[in-house]
Amino acid sequence: MSVSARPTPDSERYRTLIDELHEHDRRYHIDNAPSISDQQYDRLMRELRELETQHEELRDPQSPTQRVAPQPLSSFSKIERATPMLSLDNTYNTDDLTAFCDRVERGLQGEGATNPAVYGVEPKVDGIGIELAYAKGQFVLGTTRGDGRIGEDITANLRTLRSIPLTLKEPESITVRGEVYIDKTEFERANEDKREAGDEPWKNARNAAGGSLKLLDPRECARRPLRALLYELVEGETRFTRHSDAIRWLGKLGLPTFVVGDELTLVIGTHALETTVADWAQRRRQLRYEADGLVIKLDHFVQRRLLGSTAKFPRWAVAFKFPAEQVRTQVEGIEINVGRTGAITPVALLTPVEVSGTTVKRASVHNWDEIARLDLRIGDTVVIEKAGEIIPQVIEVVLSERPVSAQRIAPPTECPSCQSTLIRETGEVALRCCNRECLEQRVRAVGFFAHRGAMEMEGLGESLAEELVRKGLVHDAADLFGLTLERLVPPSDAPADTPRVERMAKKSAENLIAGIERSRQSATLSRLLIGLGIPHVGTVAARAIAAAFGSLARLVDMTPIERRAQVGSIDGIGPVIADAFAAWFTEPRHVILIARLRARGVSPSEPVTTIPSGPLSGLRVCVTGSLSKPRSEFQRLIEAAGGTFTGSVGKSTDLLVAGDDVGKTKLEAAKKNNVRVIDEAGLLAMLGTE
Repeated sequence: MSVSARPTPDSERYRTLIDELHEHDRRYHIDNAPSISDQQYDRLMRELRELETQHEELRDPQSPTQRVAPQPLSSFSKIERATPMLSLDNTYNTDDLTAFCDRVERGLQGEGATNPAVYGVEPKVDGIGIELAYAKGQFVLGTTRGDGRIGEDITANLRTLRSIPLTLKEPESITVRGEVYIDKTEFERANEDKREAGDEPWKNARNAAGGSLKLLDPRECARRPLRALLYELVEGETRFTRHSDAIRWLGKLGLPTFVVGDELTLVIGTHALETTVADWAQRRRQLRYEADGLVIKLDHFVQRRLLGSTAKFPRWAVAFKFPAEQVRTQVEGIEINVGRTGAITPVALLTPVEVSGTTVKRASVHNWDEIARLDLRIGDTVVIEKAGEIIPQVIEVVLSERPVSAQRIAPPTECPSCQSTLIRETGEVALRCCNRECLEQRVRAVGFFAHRGAMEMEGLGESLAEELVRKGLVHDAADLFGLTLERLVPPSDAPADTPRVERMAKKSAENLIAGIERSRQSATLSRLLIGLGIPHVGTVAARAIAAAFGSLARLVDMTPIERRAQVGSIDGIGPVIADAFAAWFTEPRHVILIARLRARGVSPSEPVTTIPSGPLSGLRVCVTGSLSKPRSEFQRLIEAAGGTFTGSVGKSTDLLVAGDDVGKTKLEAAKKNNVRVIDEAGLLAMLGTE
């Protein structure tokens, strides 16, 4: 960080804010024990951004505001690691487990070891393997597992995970390994949003996490509910005697790790190990993440060294895989749900059955194509599974047990809420109700408008949104801003037919109104666009569009032709999104909705991101080849100097920085477009850091 020798009040406040926000990130994303509200956190973050805008010289690369890279990547560079990430051999039953313990005991005895084997038992997180490198306490490189020896540089994406600290509590240089996963609750919430939007839900949390980490745009990765959990200090034996001591130390540095004595259990002997494994078979249901098994490894580093590894697996560790949790039950009926976009989705109603410690009465079948693929019928015996899933799913129909009376399930032709004719648009999976006055759609739309990812109305959850709409107190999103204390809590002498909100007293009504007012004051244009639920316009598109228009007033004041042209010119916005956006804003009922929102004081702008000035101001710079630092570090240097980091070479590119082992593609593109080519030393000379 570049600051004057004598600290100023602003520089001291800036450093305090960074430290506070890092601590709050740790408490929320690592300890699961937040100490302030979301609104208080947002206020601190806004103050930090304001200081960075007013004092560009203060901007620190490790600031929480710098987690997300502003430009998409063109690809991920390959990183070769000195210590490979080995796979684990698998065991599936107690016989396999006993055989593993016998091999360990024989191996240690053969090497002359006299101390008993101490095993560490920890959940096998069903996520994506990663490796993180810290230099003097600063996060500098994050890679995928890859083939164990060579991974891909996904530093920019991993920086967006608030469970990964950018700065350790001590200036240590270490390499750690772990998993990126999606919390069970957050996975369920994300899939519910996808179903309401008529999109295909994620099949399981692991695939969703893997796909998210490979997104080329870190801004999109930042929207995904990813978390990290670290379980190994590379070369930990150079610092500690036992693995469990290394894990405790990582926790003290502020890293998200297993809790020794809880998630990481230490046991001695085969019998104790088998008992612990049996206990975990039930206990894993209480974990916040999916675990498809256990990892069992020797705790003492000396014992690990004595046993060594084969070409594929360490001899001192093994994975115990849990069997997939599948049960049989019968389909008693089909429930048809209506989402906020009119998407009609089927849910199988089941004879209640125990799965993973909970009673299951409903299971997802995703869409009507899936019902046809399974040939699912009412009365069928089905296999449902919860492995890797939060919401149980029908995975198989037991045709041999199909009763003669089994009833075929035909897709509906009318909306179950408003009886409008359903349609299926070309290229879409979902059936849709196109009646925007449909009660169920309005219920879901108001709830979506108020939720945290959109307008963030504290205190207004799905149940309350549904009650407000069904009782006629709210017709659409604009009505939320017209709610008053008298409407929410009518006086005792009000007519008997006056709508009343159940279990709402004066204090709770005042809190709700205050939450709506805070939403009005703090809303950004992108959050409003998200909340409006415009077809095909997700979070990433909403932010890009909001940045291009700047304010709702400017967007509305344009003619439809101008508006369509503006959206179509935005980098990354294709014609499908541009057409959907333009069409939405020309529909009369939407024009009326926007006018009513503005009349009630909802006309937000989008914060402007200030580009720092410097020796590369106004230049678009591409970096390729092998360099002395990770590509993410050069991206940071270029952007700090006012340049724009790009992933490809085109007509608008000004510089190509070429390291060793450069491929022909970018050099040929540079020659074709008359782009100046320099080496790493040339770039550092321009930056004044050679």
